[in-house]
Amino acid sequence: MSIYKDILAASERISSNILRTPLFYSTYLSDLNKGEVYLKLESEQYTGSFKARGALNKVLKLSAKEREKGLVTASTGNHAQGFARALTITKAKGTIFLPTNAEPSKVDALKYYDANLEFFGDNPLSAELHGKKIAAATDQIWVSPYNDLDVIAGQGTIASEITSEIDNIDSVFGCIGGGGMMSGVGSWFKAVSPNTKVIGCLPTNSPEMYLSVEKDEVVMLDEYIDTLSDGSAGGLEEDSITFDICKKVIDQYELVSEEDIAAKIKYMVDKHHKIIEGAAAVALAAFMNSASEFQNQRVVIVICGANITTDKLKGLI
Repeated sequence: MSIYKDILAASERISSNILRTPLFYSTYLSDLNKGEVYLKLESEQYTGSFKARGALNKVLKLSAKEREKGLVTASTGNHAQGFARALTITKAKGTIFLPTNAEPSKVDALKYYDANLEFFGDNPLSAELHGKKIAAATDQIWVSPYNDLDVIAGQGTIASEITSEIDNIDSVFGCIGGGGMMSGVGSWFKAVSPNTKVIGCLPTNSPEMYLSVEKDEVVMLDEYIDTLSDGSAGGLEEDSITFDICKKVIDQYELVSEEDIAAKIKYMVDKHHKIIEGAAAVALAAFMNSASEFQNQRVVIVICGANITTDKLKGLI
């Protein structure tokens, strides 16, 4: 079964439990390229992030017997909230592993769900590899934040919603961490709109997928560097299926500085009075930095989430 068909099935499976988020026309951004620029506001999704889609698709697709074993995941916060919400919907039990430096506001949000929280390591990949090991040792079901076809298909429903509203899209921008979202989005566009250019956007401080594609093997950074794009930080597993998918479906990569990420978070407050998190600002900055390359085009930017602390937001604005 192709990812396209998986996304169609995911859309039917999760539609009653997720929001069909707005596709928002931006007058300000459209002026930059003298074309049409739309924002897919996953920042308005349940849990404040697109991650509600993939986690729910994965958990709903499991059998009752599989769910009874218990579920395990790891996340810096957004996937964790999507996973915790999926547990609530299915009445399943599960454990979430987080790095010790996870965003406090995201940890606090998780406490409102009935999920067991465990902390391990000082970066997302360490927590992920540990959680995966615990799941295997205890015969529980591992729910990867990105390295899972069902999770990828769930995230791909973002793109199916976009193309159901507008067509003839020239370019689509989205942030890449482990690559789950843009594997799904890119796969959908390659199936239904192959001429659409799919642009993967990464913070310069955590560009693992870009470096991996450049080297044609999964690259892990020796040192974890802090980034405002905490939702995309931390790299990918060596065997991640997203690596090969991104090689096929991502046409172009753009790297964005921390200064640009900060400026674009503020831009969205100033211009559209909307709060977005760092990973969403990465995609916005990537377009704004290269708008001259996309003159007269119809462009969609995936605004992937809104989960940023009040203190961090105050500091930026």
